[in-house]
Amino acid sequence: MYTYAELQCDGLIGPTHHYAGLSRGNVASLTNAGSIAYPKQAALQGLEKMRLVASLGIPQIVLPPPPRPNLVLLRHLGFTGSTETMLAAAWRENPQLLSAVWSASGMWAANMATVSPACDTADGKLHMTPANLASTLHRHQEALFSHRLLTRVFGEVGVIHAPLPACVPYTDEGAANHMRLSAQYGQRGVEIFVYGREAADAPSACPQRFPARQTREACETIARLHGLPEERRLFVRQSAGAIDAGVFHNDVIAMSNGPLLIYHELAFTDEAVFLEELTTKLPQVQRIRIREADLPLAEAVRSYFFNSQMLSLPGSEEMVIIGPVECRKSEAARTALERLKQSPDNPVREVHYLDIRESMKNGGGPACLRLRVVIDEISLQKLPQGIFMNDALYEKLHHYISVHYPEKLEVSDCIRSGLIFSCQEIYKQLETILGLEGMYDNMESEFL
Repeated sequence: MYTYAELQCDGLIGPTHHYAGLSRGNVASLTNAGSIAYPKQAALQGLEKMRLVASLGIPQIVLPPPPRPNLVLLRHLGFTGSTETMLAAAWRENPQLLSAVWSASGMWAANMATVSPACDTADGKLHMTPANLASTLHRHQEALFSHRLLTRVFGEVGVIHAPLPACVPYTDEGAANHMRLSAQYGQRGVEIFVYGREAADAPSACPQRFPARQTREACETIARLHGLPEERRLFVRQSAGAIDAGVFHNDVIAMSNGPLLIYHELAFTDEAVFLEELTTKLPQVQRIRIREADLPLAEAVRSYFFNSQMLSLPGSEEMVIIGPVECRKSEAARTALERLKQSPDNPVREVHYLDIRESMKNGGGPACLRLRVVIDEISLQKLPQGIFMNDALYEKLHHYISVHYPEKLEVSDCIRSGLIFSCQEIYKQLETILGLEGMYDNMESEFL
């Protein structure tokens, strides 16, 4: 019998990280629009999180960022002439489009794909479906690169599906709206698909302030593609009130690991029905319900309590949580985490607080920065070995980022054609450091 682990796959934050407020419904993104960003600091903060995870004995890999700017997209949308001419025209006519072309949002790998491990699927194979991210342009342009990258990394050990059609009925935001619960990683589990709307919903049935990004139709399609039997899948609707409060993905209001589910009482439209079905399908599930009285929804969104990263320690039933420093500064969030750690009724025994403020200011906590892949030890050894986090890779990346990444970046910097050439060199060097040579070759046909 194979031994399984949960591989953590973090997107390395790219050199074009900036704040443009492109994500409607993401309160932090909207609040910090126009602020000065610090790409070097952002990448180093993400790197420190990866090093911490690896130091716990948990397999951790580094995924390279999508290349930016996406000049092919500008041409596709009617901008012509030299690079300088196109950048200047886009800045003059549509600054948000120009910002989208430079977006570093691929750093939030939780939106990269939905993953079903081999122990859940009917054919006994690992399945991945890259998210189409069709709700927003700046993220939708990641879909084909994600498919290319996941095929390069996991194609030998799994089935990599194409993204779903990029249209309203099938909008898909990936693992940020997907949870998996199981007694142990290598045992069959229950995959929970969280959606915010159905394609045929009347406007009155949908959130009124912010859009619901995930459709039930997308969830059902992915479950079908992955060959998940009825007893291995569950669909639950996200509360419209939570979405309007800034819960743009389920991982802003619920978190899971192994048999443990932690969720806010306002997370789901019909909590009782959901829990009854979940318990029927997975009797071993452990549920922790966070009350509004203990952690108000607005504070949960502000602190990103539920976007903490919950991990199982190898060879142990104990878990650790990696939370953003914002949780430590929030009395309600800190108290809730301390209660988890001190309670004998759950496996959480330690909480690590990390500074990832550059990501947090754009609306991404520790869990946003990683994609989880439950995988067996034989398959793990077949992945490209140069992407596994260890002391040597950490030192190489830390040194390169410290020397070559931009110190700071503002939206107005996106008109500088000189920035393109420095970024191109960075991407070239990153693929060499990670042993993924050719990853960025011939991207023109895949950018759209």
